[in-house]
Amino acid sequence: MAFREDIRFFADKDETQEVFRVKARRVIDIGGRYDVHDPAGQPIGVLEHQFGKSLLRTTWRILSPADEELAVAHERNQLLAILRRVVDFVPYGELLPIPYDFLLHAGERELGHFTRKFMSLRDVYTLDSGDHEKRVDRRMGIALAIGLDALQNR
Repeated sequence: MAFREDIRFFADKDETQEVFRVKARRVIDIGGRYDVHDPAGQPIGVLEHQFGKSLLRTTWRILSPADEELAVAHERNQLLAILRRVVDFVPYGELLPIPYDFLLHAGERELGHFTRKFMSLRDVYTLDSGDHEKRVDRRMGIALAIGLDALQNR
């Protein structure tokens, strides 16, 4: 469930140069669609959390501003996906760090993957891209990372 998130991403520590923003379409939304806009308010794309598919393996669609599917991201490891859901029922289970690895693909073609690792007190995020034709705007990849971390409370 989302409560009308409005997340802004800045290029600098002082938050003077906005790069993009991610905003929920509805106040309360199961699953959810999130619009990604540039600083001028022009649409970059849409992130769509696939609620039904995400019951066993988290799945997101990356869409163009015209709602055309550009890519899909889903958890690569089914066992870790299920373990993450089981841990949610354990008291203080959210404190147990479980790394994740998401595969991004367009049809049968792999575009890259997104991982979160726990190497210190801070999480380390890596977005590896094989999308040499730049089919998906890089800001959408970063917005997806934010969606995976902040919007899902991971």
